[in-house]
Amino acid sequence: MPKDRRSPGPAPRPVPEGLDEVDRKLVQLLTADGRMPNNALAEAVGIAASTCLTRVRSLRERGVIRGFHADVDLTALGQPLQALIAIRIGAHSRDEIDRFRTKVPRLPGVLSLFHVSGANDYLLHVSAATPDALREFVLDHLTADPAVSHAETSLIFEHVRGIPDAHHSPTSHPAGR
Repeated sequence: MPKDRRSPGPAPRPVPEGLDEVDRKLVQLLTADGRMPNNALAEAVGIAASTCLTRVRSLRERGVIRGFHADVDLTALGQPLQALIAIRIGAHSRDEIDRFRTKVPRLPGVLSLFHVSGANDYLLHVSAATPDALREFVLDHLTADPAVSHAETSLIFEHVRGIPDAHHSPTSHPAGR
């Protein structure tokens, strides 16, 4: 690959600097409850409400907090079935990858698209109403796509969301510790 070509996907964002313990605690609390009121956040971390508001605004402006999302009960929406679909792209041309990355997140039932390393190129998290609907999704949108050379579906039996620890992340310690 020529030196002036970047890898597929958006350009990496620089890691925000200057996160102190208060910032990390605010992120941890908001990850657990994105609707936590400002006065409760301020009290939990031991700062004034005005200071808390300023810090949360700064975390958003610096890209540490990218947004607030609803944790939706997919069963209540008639989409009780979830799956991860491992996808391999046949031809790794920039145009095909860009087309795939643009198209797939807009498909019905798509929850997340992950670009990964290893034997597969992408993991696709989807929801569906029934096993038949899931099969139709794979046939209509993935195996019919000329860029896709392989799609392997794994049903999700249970999904438990993790809560990032403000002090310890998977990258904060060398392997083996």
